[in-house]
Amino acid sequence: MQLFNYKRRQSSVVFIGQTPLGGDHPIRIQSMANVSTMNTDAALAQALQMAEAGADYIRFTAQGEREAKNLGLIRKKMHELGCMVPIVADIHFNAKAAIAAAGAVDKVRINPGNFAPSEQLLRSRFVNFLRVCKAHKAAVRIGVNHGSLSDRIMREYGDTAEGMVASCMEFLEICRSERFDNVVVSLKASNTMLMIKAVRLLAARMDENGMHFPIHLGVTEAGDAEDGRIKSALGIGALLADGIGDTIRVSLSEAPENELPVTFKLSDYISCRKNHELIHANLAPGYNHLAMERRQSRPTGHIGGGQAPVILPIDGTGNAQLMPITATDLLTDGFIPSLSDKPEAVILLSSVHKNPVGEMRAAMHKLVSENCKVPVIFRFDYQENDAETLIVKAAADAGALLADGFVDGLMLTNFGQPIDTAGSLPFRILQAARLRISHTEYIACPGCGRTLYDLQASLARVKAATADFVGLKIAVMGCIVNGPGEMADADYGYVGAGRGRVSLYKGKDCMAKNVPEDQAVELLLQLIRSDVRT
Repeated sequence: MQLFNYKRRQSSVVFIGQTPLGGDHPIRIQSMANVSTMNTDAALAQALQMAEAGADYIRFTAQGEREAKNLGLIRKKMHELGCMVPIVADIHFNAKAAIAAAGAVDKVRINPGNFAPSEQLLRSRFVNFLRVCKAHKAAVRIGVNHGSLSDRIMREYGDTAEGMVASCMEFLEICRSERFDNVVVSLKASNTMLMIKAVRLLAARMDENGMHFPIHLGVTEAGDAEDGRIKSALGIGALLADGIGDTIRVSLSEAPENELPVTFKLSDYISCRKNHELIHANLAPGYNHLAMERRQSRPTGHIGGGQAPVILPIDGTGNAQLMPITATDLLTDGFIPSLSDKPEAVILLSSVHKNPVGEMRAAMHKLVSENCKVPVIFRFDYQENDAETLIVKAAADAGALLADGFVDGLMLTNFGQPIDTAGSLPFRILQAARLRISHTEYIACPGCGRTLYDLQASLARVKAATADFVGLKIAVMGCIVNGPGEMADADYGYVGAGRGRVSLYKGKDCMAKNVPEDQAVELLLQLIRSDVRT
């Protein structure tokens, strides 16, 4: 893991159709269809649209053997039209569907949490599946979801990052014993900090065990619009800055083709750091990058000391003495001691390096090494004319430093064309990191062929009806596969239960089942209001 000088983690190569992944190949971009896998014409049209938008891989859900086999027909029709973009089958619960898909598509994603109902069945089912994949030259993604860990893993680890890693590693050990190397791994969660921690832990654990499988990155149930882009860029961008990640998907509760421009912007922004001027720095003694613990700064008024990060200029500095300092300054020998005798000092840290995150990290490690506890506010300056680009860059830059535990405050400026989002962006970034709550948070999946109601329209109605409930987390989920699990830390949930039907949750408790879709939002609102009154 390269914290100061950007370099991608060296992974093994996985062969997926005609588009290999990992090794020295570029970061691959993918998306997922949201139409029924059995609607061949609609699926083909959407796949071609995603391919035209630049997707390297296209994923479809396959609930059963019938859907899995139909993916073979969709793939065949794509090839006949000259489109060779690999097709990926997404499988939950149904091992027979996974085996059927292995003979029909280029890659099969399985979820360890629901692949087998018992430990006894796990090995035999998975070995049988791997042998079919090997015979058909199909790649495999072991895709762990935080919200669907098996009961056995939950009993031993709870719903933790360590549990996600353990779930993945036991499947990887079986792959190794079967000499099956055509494997990609992913650990996803709607909580961005948990997802970052899990993937960092997995990369370290694989390296310790001589495994170098490519890693697929994504923040699941990120939602839509500005917040969906911020969550995704923050979580994925933090890991890309570490050099981790071989393929990425930005999951938005929008049309699949909307995901791809965001994904390209994020990948291109981080990749442009390659071959930057070398940053000379050392890790602070005792620092554990995997722990993701907050740096202990001293409190200076309302800044630092473990308080919620401030946002400048909105929060102001009180009596603090704000000291604009570059990362290059802090890395200069003898510079830091001059700060120690200024009790009101707060550092406003900036960088003009090609790899600003790496240089800022280096400066922070120098502060920690010299036991300097002055609070640090990070300043990022951009020159963007496009709101989406600004969102992606700012969330990615801040995300790495937030995950490292270094941030006592943020200041974002944009010197391009004025953009309306610039003022709210730092608040939303801190909320995406769950460090400062300023508005309602929505946990929403992107939808797929399993979704049997209009998820995008429902999400819009839920947001319009509940936006004033600041501090609440509200989940809008397409189906039961990820719904109750991924929304486990939400206050309320709106989960697809069937065609045009929704179940409503309060925490983990189902409060109303199979509510007609046209009544569900009002009933959810009544449920929230009754709790607010009490």
